[in-house]
Amino acid sequence: MAFDIATPQRPTGASEAALDLYEATLRGHQCFAGDPIRNLRKAVADSPDFVMARVFTGYLYASGTDAAALPSALAAHAAVVDLPANDREAGHVAALGKMARGELAEAAKSLSEVSAKYPRDALALQIGQLLDFLRGDSRGLRDRIGAALPHWDETMPGYHAVLGMHAFGLEETGHYAAAEATGRRAIDLEPRNGWAQHAVAHVMEMQDRREEGVAWMRGAIPNWTGDSYFQVHNWWHLALFHLGLGQTDEVLALYDGPLWGERSTLAYDMVDASALLWRLRVMGVDVGDRWQALADAWEPAVAESTYAFNDAHAAMAFVGAGRSDALAALRAAQRRAAERPGDNAAFLAVAEPVVRGLAAYGEGDWRGTVEALQPVRATAHRFGGSHAQRDVIDLTLLEAARRAGDAGMAAAIEADRAAIRLRVID
Repeated sequence: MAFDIATPQRPTGASEAALDLYEATLRGHQCFAGDPIRNLRKAVADSPDFVMARVFTGYLYASGTDAAALPSALAAHAAVVDLPANDREAGHVAALGKMARGELAEAAKSLSEVSAKYPRDALALQIGQLLDFLRGDSRGLRDRIGAALPHWDETMPGYHAVLGMHAFGLEETGHYAAAEATGRRAIDLEPRNGWAQHAVAHVMEMQDRREEGVAWMRGAIPNWTGDSYFQVHNWWHLALFHLGLGQTDEVLALYDGPLWGERSTLAYDMVDASALLWRLRVMGVDVGDRWQALADAWEPAVAESTYAFNDAHAAMAFVGAGRSDALAALRAAQRRAAERPGDNAAFLAVAEPVVRGLAAYGEGDWRGTVEALQPVRATAHRFGGSHAQRDVIDLTLLEAARRAGDAGMAAAIEADRAAIRLRVID
């Protein structure tokens, strides 16, 4: 069975039917496709003591960074914590508990320990890399997967996913040529691998290869959409390529269509929507009343700050919509969150000045924007996201510096951005 290839230990508490459902769910999740929660519920209904089915369910609730889903993640952990488990599964149970409590660094460490002993545990690698991403740990994104790669080969189910993950880690550490080659190889093995598709898109974004990026994404739309719950982010990448080409009509058509036409309230989707509209604002493009619906969607999602990276994107919507009351409520929620345990308090050290800078930008206070954002340029990775996502901070700072008449700072930022795009580590 595929699961036995991934780990030498048979999963605890699973019937053959439940194990088949689990393996199918894992294969789908490696392409971000299907309905994993429904399948895992079926597996648990068949085998209530199936530890990893319950853990996987909890991971899915915790990994979306949606505050409303965290109680479900905690409930999944509570349901599994006293079940019989082998040592590998116990590592996952510990990681889930820490993740659900917002202890992301400790959860990542627990999964590193699982991967060190069981490098072919595909779920440990995938959730572990997600935790690296949420914490902005670019070295972790690369090295977690790189350490496991020697234990994998093309005969093993899921090898394409490991390559796709490694491609993203390589890109985030500046190894652009290797990242692109690895991502393309993953796509060759599994064309539906939306994570690998996105890893190559990141390379093209970082190297300002806009026309190629449009061709890369548009040439494979059926592969990375289909039944994918990751497709919004890939639509966002396509929109960024069009934005870089000045094709704002295409950008708005994507926003109104597959990117946020259905007005998703999932945090990841709203992050992409905010990030795109804010870039248009910085470019001076009128987006009409689009901010209002997005701000409506964000308000309940950030009533309490649980992941500061989301807060920054909610602030974009509130500033764009002119919702000073919502922005004030968000900043109050951040102050409360700074006193609570968990890693979000550290993420807020970046998010608070970012939110302050966005607010100043909305008020036309260009010098205030510069004073808030310039100090966090070097530390912005500490509140998560990718280089491409955090680039919105630079874009806002650059435009504010220009409007403030600070030509020297504007020139320095432009030179730095150009150098990054030319960098070759390989």
